[in-house]
Order: sequence, then C-alpha cells, then structure tokens
Amino acid sequence: MKTKQTSGVTAPLGFEAAGIHCGIKKPGILDLALVVSTVSGPIAGVFTKNQVAAAPVILDRLHLRRRQGRAIIVNSGNANACTGANGLASAQVMASTVAQGLAIPVHQVFVGSTGVIGRVLPIDRIKTGIPALIAQLSSRGGPQAAQAILTTDLRPKTVVLRGKIGNKVVTIGGMAKGSGMIHPNMATMLAYLTTDAAIAPAALQHALKSAVDQSFNCITVDGDTSTNDTVLCLANGLAKNSLIRQGTAHYRRFTQLLTEASEQLALAICRDGEGVTKVVKVLVTGAATVTAAKRVAATIATSNLVKTALFGEDANWGRVMGAIGRSNVRIKPHNVTVRFNDVVMVKRGMGVGLAAEQKIAQVFKHKEFTIAVDLGDGRAQAHMWTTDLSYDYVRINASYRS
Repeated sequence: MKTKQTSGVTAPLGFEAAGIHCGIKKPGILDLALVVSTVSGPIAGVFTKNQVAAAPVILDRLHLRRRQGRAIIVNSGNANACTGANGLASAQVMASTVAQGLAIPVHQVFVGSTGVIGRVLPIDRIKTGIPALIAQLSSRGGPQAAQAILTTDLRPKTVVLRGKIGNKVVTIGGMAKGSGMIHPNMATMLAYLTTDAAIAPAALQHALKSAVDQSFNCITVDGDTSTNDTVLCLANGLAKNSLIRQGTAHYRRFTQLLTEASEQLALAICRDGEGVTKVVKVLVTGAATVTAAKRVAATIATSNLVKTALFGEDANWGRVMGAIGRSNVRIKPHNVTVRFNDVVMVKRGMGVGLAAEQKIAQVFKHKEFTIAVDLGDGRAQAHMWTTDLSYDYVRINASYRS
C-alpha cells in the first residue's frame, strides 16, 4: 500500500531528520542533513566499486562491521574524496561530533558526502553546525534532509511505502540524490532508506544487496561511477513485527517492498538526470545466461549513439542492433527480435519495414518507453534504465566546478 511521498526517511516509526545550511554552499542553500532513529538497530550498506573511494565510504565500511546504526550525517557541496588522511580525519570528526551530541557510540554514526572531488572539507563549519542540526531534529524534518543532500539535482527524491508483514504494518522511507555520474556499480548517488521493521542484520544486508541489484545497479545516465556512492538502510524494529529472517515468506515480502522503494528512487534519479528529457527501460529476454542478458542491456543502455538518438527522437533502430552485435555476447542474429513498446521493428534479425518505422518514430516522442530485445537463445533476462544524452548534459558538466 503506497502513501503520499511527503515524509521520506521520517515516515517509519521512530525516525527524525533535519537539514540546515552550515556554510559549505552559498548562503541560504541547505548543505548538511541528519537522520536519527530513537533506538539503535541493524544497518546494511552497499558502496561504490570505484577503487578511488571517498573518506566517508572508507569510514562507513569500518563502522558497518558492527552492523548497528543510529544516525546518518550527510554533507553536500564537497565530496571529501581524494583528500588523504586529512579527509578521513574530517569524516571521523563528523561522526564523533554527532555521537557526542546524541550520546551514542561513534560506530553507530554513518557519514556521507557529495560534491566536488579534491577540495578540503570545511570541517570547522560542519562541526559548528552539528549542534543546530541536532536541535532541529523532527519527525517532520524529512523534506529538509532530502533537500540538503542535493548537488546538481533539480528536485529532491523521496519515497514512502507501507505493507503488511504478518499481522503488522511496516514502513520503508527513503531519500536519494544523484543526477550525473550515474552508472552501475553504483553512481554519483547517495540513497538512505529507513524502516521500522524488525529484521536480523544478515537478512537486512542480503535484502538491501538484492534491492540494489534490481534498482540502483540497473540505471545509467552517462556511464561514469563515482567515488562516493553509498546506499544505507537503517532498521529499528518499532513496528513490532516478528523478527524477519532469511529464507522466510516475511523476508521475501520485505525484500519486495525494499526493492520497490529502491526502484522508485532509482527512477527518480534517472528522471532528474543532468539534461535528461527521456527515460527508457532496456529489457533483454531470451538470453542464454543472466550475465549475457545484463551485458547486452548495458551495451545498449550506455551507447552514446543510442542515447543521442533518443534525445533527437531519431528512431534509428539500427543503432540498437549495432549495440547488440558488439556486446561481446555470442548471438544468432536471425533469432533476434526488437520491440519499441509493443511495436515490433526487428524480426529474425531484419527490419520489418517502413510502416513499423513510422510507428516507432511516434514511440520515440514519448518521455518514457521500453526497448525490448529478445535474443531467442534461452530463458534468462535482465533490465536497465537509461536516459538520453542532451546538449544540457554537456553544458552542465563543462562548467560543473564553476
């Protein structure tokens, strides 16, 4: 059962949040967020696979070993990446200052940063701002927190889902940022999910990994992954449901809810991508293996020729076929079928004619549609969401630091 997406991370029982301006960004622009649970609980995390990991990612990986969380602090406007030992010390100061202010163990505080890489984090401004941030914590603070984590985003991204697990209603809330450097695994994106479900730590980690694989790891805007990518999910058990463990019906239901929440945030990131005018699902079926399906989907989704055709509303289906053929997956061209929404354009590896081209030209005018590829070689499938590549993407990234 869905609810209005108004509260985000504070929708589940026992969560408060706040967002303030602490001086990283221009005056009046929120740049520091805090999410806190009234009780500690299990926390799960998935992080960037980029070998150049930012200081907050390094710190969070260390804290995650305890599998217990209570608070998440996030700054925007500065990535605290490629900043060496000083950057790691600043991330530790963020965590310890929050821990002292809330009187909780420091390992229960997780840190996030996003913004320009390589600049020294103004830790004194953050440290000075944290008491005010704590003072403003409120169950109504979700929107301010969601605003405070944004960089080039045009709008905040939040989600709230509720569903029954056993005889109890559990809630999942979330917020995310991201609009450029978006690509598995994962992207310049931060996503924070909260839930009042009672769940075992191992089950929460497995559920989050599964949800991320079906959502944040299935989106691409520009093929670049970041140094700061983080998804965290904090649970506090206040819904009082029976403890969720792996391999049970309750676990499958919770994973379904978490995946749906993650997909909503992932699609919101795509829709808010830098210069984006179209969001397209690439669905590959009939593959010999899931790996093959993923590779074909990723090749289509990241093709600049496909992406520019989407922006120009040029129904050039040959670019899709070309991407399939260069995906390093062994295919049988005469088995391939390609549909744009429900319009078949390629059958047995060949175009079906001008009438179909005219129909898919109309499909390309839609803001959202599906490119469906059937390889005719098996039963495996995979999907990705991609976006067009526009003039505005180049403009935004050509002047990002200015």
